Amino acid sequence: MQVTELKCGGIVIGCMFDHRAADGYSANMFISTWAEITRSEPPSMLPSFQRSILKPRCPTTYSPSIGNVFALFEPPTKPAHDQNNNNGDHMLINRVYYIEGEQLNRVQLLASENGRKRSKLEAFTSFLWKIVALSMEDSDDCNKMCNVALAVDGRSRLSQGDGEEKEKLMASHFGNVLSMPSGSKRSKELKEMSLSGIATEVHDFLQTATTKDHFLDLIDWVEERRSKPLVAIAFASKEMSVMVSSGTRFHIMDKMDFGWGKVVFGSCHVPSDRTDCYVMTLPSPTNNNDWIVYMHLPMKEMNYIESHARHMFKPLDAAYLKI
Repeated sequence: MQVTELKCGGIVIGCMFDHRAADGYSANMFISTWAEITRSEPPSMLPSFQRSILKPRCPTTYSPSIGNVFALFEPPTKPAHDQNNNNGDHMLINRVYYIEGEQLNRVQLLASENGRKRSKLEAFTSFLWKIVALSMEDSDDCNKMCNVALAVDGRSRLSQGDGEEKEKLMASHFGNVLSMPSGSKRSKELKEMSLSGIATEVHDFLQTATTKDHFLDLIDWVEERRSKPLVAIAFASKEMSVMVSSGTRFHIMDKMDFGWGKVVFGSCHVPSDRTDCYVMTLPSPTNNNDWIVYMHLPMKEMNYIESHARHMFKPLDAAYLKI
């Protein structure tokens, strides 16, 4: 952890978490509880470390479909790309934007044109998948594979039908309870698809990881491989892959108070040497209908997004934060 005091009197609190030990839900639980303790208030949720609630079945059993979500991790024999080439186009950089609620509603409407309403997350993921594919088609990466993955929290799903006590225990579980289903398409195909067509693809692969049975299978699958490092299938190759994670339900803005008032802004950050592409949506501190979007993407894709989707992704600044 690091606390930095600014000349204006403000304070920046930074916490670094290892994703092998805790997911975003757990990190949010830790910071929220820390804030409550500093206000001399009892924690609203005590973390649970009972690993037994995630115990595998005996004998272990799982669907072959788990192989479409995770794979054994094999360290690369050489870098996926030379970040010094192409004027730094492949160098991964970090940027933060905000998306107005009106734009989110518009994208959701376009993604639902096939007659089936899609969630804002599904619509946003579809839009991002398409814009990344368009960036690839606009460069020398034309007609290559483009993958997108979504992080799915299994806490509420694993407690379905097991009573209120199990539900509370799962809700307070500290650790990793994630699945990462993904879709894979060639960039040229995504370029030619409508947003609603892409949204159907997103919805379909997402549904494979939203059931209790899926997470029970995943526990068993991991148990048989627990001594080996695992990776989401979307990142098991050198193809363009983007992970999308939703943090819009986290209490970063509405409840986070260390005793001197609610936080003005909160976000995640991925170290610059990480070579995987990551996007996280967060609640806005100024407008409940807006989203804050953190991005860790190659400079080439980021510049394309800013050039062709500036109506959607607007750079976060002090004026928006009202500071």
